[in-house]
Amino acid sequence: MRCVVWVLAFLLTIQPTFAVSTPDIDPRASLGVVQQWIYNYRAKPDYGHIPAAVRVLFHAQTFKEPENAGIYLGFIAGAIASNPGRAEALVNSFFPVPAEDEWVIVRAIAFSGVPDWRNLLRKVAPKMPGRQVMIDAYLAGSLPTLTDIPLEEKQPGMMDKMKTTFTTNPFSKDKDAKKIKLQQTFAGNQDLLDTLWGYYFATGSYRPILRIMAMLPWSKSHDTVDKLTVGSMARYTLASYAVRDTTLREYLRSELKVQNDAVKVPLTEVVEAADTVQLGAVRKDALAAVEEMKAKGSDSRRNLDFWGQVGVGAVALGCVSAAALGAIAVGIPCVIGGSAGQGLLSFWEKQQQ
Repeated sequence: MRCVVWVLAFLLTIQPTFAVSTPDIDPRASLGVVQQWIYNYRAKPDYGHIPAAVRVLFHAQTFKEPENAGIYLGFIAGAIASNPGRAEALVNSFFPVPAEDEWVIVRAIAFSGVPDWRNLLRKVAPKMPGRQVMIDAYLAGSLPTLTDIPLEEKQPGMMDKMKTTFTTNPFSKDKDAKKIKLQQTFAGNQDLLDTLWGYYFATGSYRPILRIMAMLPWSKSHDTVDKLTVGSMARYTLASYAVRDTTLREYLRSELKVQNDAVKVPLTEVVEAADTVQLGAVRKDALAAVEEMKAKGSDSRRNLDFWGQVGVGAVALGCVSAAALGAIAVGIPCVIGGSAGQGLLSFWEKQQQ
């Protein structure tokens, strides 16, 4: 309770406009309270205090681990998008930004989707000379915006496979070399799901919700662990937030009439779980699906030893969307991983003590 009073007092001392200089952050400000402020933002937008909230995020080193910062990145991107006419003033209000966190501003601008985001990025580029390579990549299109990131990798067709076979030198020393896949997909990056939720919290737009709904069929997937994980996260977070958000719940119900069967089946489960507040059933189903995949293997015969390595670490990347904002006590990916002590979830739990 004391933390709430401190932060409210801190926010009340800030004028709800974008001044030339950003006010110093109050060291007493609690990240936990800012998280709650973000979660409730769409119900009561407070545009003038966004700079103060972002300063808290930077001060708390929220972006130290980018994989755990998706929900905050999404919120900043959505905040920029929510008022295109004031986007430049809002972005400028974030500075000075710690050099190690400048990537957040670059990506948030690109992910915002405002019509003139490229020119906005060019205008603020001189303030971030250390991120010029990243800036140039977004301007050139070699790094995708949030709307351009595909759900999953495009599977090569027969002709593509034949072309690879006939153009690859079988005697090359590098033929067995493994290269890191830098291509982003929603299936392979759980933090992107968090980013969509952050964008929704800032804007109330249903565009990110539609994107999340497109992942629901993966909750029934027997293809890869990644798809099963992200699909389960999508289903569980939709249900858990819809429990508290009547408008979201009614929107999901309306989508049952227009979605295809692959989406409609898990979406029906989401709506029913939200209506009856039976999130445990959704969690148990996800756990059962994981156990089945462990026992029987995936359809693609993926090496399931990988699950043991992923179990706690990578799966915990999605814990932010399920728990960091206080929407629920523990998220499905954390349950699957068998631990609630890693990533941002651990930090969030400390805030509750």
